[in-house]
Amino acid sequence: MARDLEIRPGRLTLGTLRELEGAKTRFVLSEDARAAIRASKRVLDQAIEGGRRIYGVTTGAGPLAGQVIGRDLMGEMQRRLVLSNAVGVGAPLSPGVTRRVMLLKIATLAAGASGVGEALADRLVAMLNADLLPVIPAKGSVGASGDLAPLAHLGVCLLGEGDAYLRGERMPAARALAEVGLAPLVLEPKEGLAIVNGTQVSTALAIEGLFLAESHLAAALACGALSVEAGSGTAAAFDPRIHDLRAQIGQAAVADVLRTWLAGSGIQADRPVARVQDPYSLRCMPQVMGAVLDQIAHVASILGRELRAVTDNPLIDPASGDLLFGGNFHAQPVGMVADNLALALAETGSMSERRTAFLVDQGMSGLPAFLVAEAGLNTGFMVAQVTAAALASENKAMAHPGSIDSIPTAANQEDYVSMATYAARRLGDMAENLGAILAIELLAAAQGLDLRRPLRSSPALEALHGELRETVPAWDEDRYFAPDVDAARAVLASGAAMTPEARAVLPSFGAA
Repeated sequence: MARDLEIRPGRLTLGTLRELEGAKTRFVLSEDARAAIRASKRVLDQAIEGGRRIYGVTTGAGPLAGQVIGRDLMGEMQRRLVLSNAVGVGAPLSPGVTRRVMLLKIATLAAGASGVGEALADRLVAMLNADLLPVIPAKGSVGASGDLAPLAHLGVCLLGEGDAYLRGERMPAARALAEVGLAPLVLEPKEGLAIVNGTQVSTALAIEGLFLAESHLAAALACGALSVEAGSGTAAAFDPRIHDLRAQIGQAAVADVLRTWLAGSGIQADRPVARVQDPYSLRCMPQVMGAVLDQIAHVASILGRELRAVTDNPLIDPASGDLLFGGNFHAQPVGMVADNLALALAETGSMSERRTAFLVDQGMSGLPAFLVAEAGLNTGFMVAQVTAAALASENKAMAHPGSIDSIPTAANQEDYVSMATYAARRLGDMAENLGAILAIELLAAAQGLDLRRPLRSSPALEALHGELRETVPAWDEDRYFAPDVDAARAVLASGAAMTPEARAVLPSFGAA
C-alpha cells in the first residue's frame, strides 16, 4: 500500500525506515525543512558576497584548499568536483540500499546546515518518487571525508552523467531523467561538496546489516528452540531465576523468547534422552544470543542518531551566521558499530552450526547418525553440517574489525580514515552466509523432531515444523539437498520465526 512520508529536519528514525521496507512511498519535503534550507543558503550567499574564504566553495577542496576560486567558476568547480570524485568500482549497491542513501542525503540537507538550494533537495525527492535510482558502485570509499566516491556517483546522475535505474531498468542517466521530465541539474556553490560529503552510504549499508541481524537473531532463536526439542534438551536452563541473577538485559530477553517457543511442549514433559546438563550450544543460548542482542541494541542506538546527523563540511549555523569547519563526515561511529554487527552475525552462525553438529552426532543427540535411517547407504545431513561449518568459518574471517584499519589519503590531508564503508558493506555477505547456516539448522532440527515421533513439541514449534514440511518433506533417503536449503531459507525469510512474543522483545530496541 502506498504511503506518504514527510521529510522533516531531525525526524527520521529507524522505525520509519523499517516501515518503508516493501512499501511504495511518496516522499514530500516539509515546509519547515524548506525554511531551514533557505536560511542556510542565505547565510552562504552572504558569506560569498562578503568575500569570505570558504573551504570547498571559494577555494579548492582537500589539499587544494589554498587555491582561490572566482565567483564565476564556483558552480563549475562543484560540477568538476562531483565528476572527479566518481571513481567507484565494483557491483552496484542494491536498490534498497540506494533508496536509503538518497533518503538519508535528503534528510541531512533538510536540517538546513549545508548551504544548498531547495532545487537540489527537490531533485532528489523527485528521483525517489519516480523510482529513478543512480547506479552507485559499492567500492571506493574509506569512510572519511564522507563516502566521496559512491556519493559522487549519486551526484553524476543528477548531472545527467553515468547510469541510472528507472523502475528497475538500467539506462544512461540523461535518458532516465528525460523520461521522467527532469533536466540535468546545474550545481550552485557548495552543492557538489554537500553531495559528496557525508556518511550516507556507510550508514545505509550498516542499517541494512542491522535489519538483517535482527531478523536472523529471531530466526536463530526459533531454530535453537527447535534444536532443543529435537535433541531432547531441557528448558530448565531458561528458568527466569537464573537470568535474573545475571542481570543482563539481552540474556533475560532471549530466555523469555525461548520459553515462549517451548511452552506446552510434550517433549519437555517426557524427555527421551535425559542428561544432567546439555551442551553449551543449547544451554547457553540466553548468555550468548543475549550478548548478541545487546550488541544489536547498541548498534541501533548509534545508527538511530547517525541517520539524523548532519555530516557535511563546512556546516552553517543560520542563527549566528557562522560557518563551521570540522569533521562530521568521519564515519568512525558507523564503522565501529558495523564491526559489532559483524561479531553478532558471526557468533549467531557459529552457535547455530554447533547445534547442527550436535544433532547429527548420534553419541550426543541420541538420534540416528546424521539424522537418517540406514546410515552408510545414506549420508543424510553429514555434508549439510560441513556446509554450515564452512560458512561459519568464512564469517569468522570476515568478522575481523574493519574500523581498526586506516590508510592515509589526499596527500596526507586525510590522514586517519574509518574504513566504515567496507565494515558495513561486508555485513550483507555475512548475513547471506548466516541465512544458509540457519536454514540448515532448521532442516536438521525438523528432521530430528520427526525422528522423535510420536512425541510432540510445543504448539508454536509444531506450527513452524508444519510450515517447513509444506515445501520440504522429511528425509527418508538421500536426495538432492540444495533445494531444501533454499526452501528452508524462504520459510525463515517469510517471518515465521518472528512470533508475536518474539516481536514484542526483539525489534523494540531499534525503534529509536
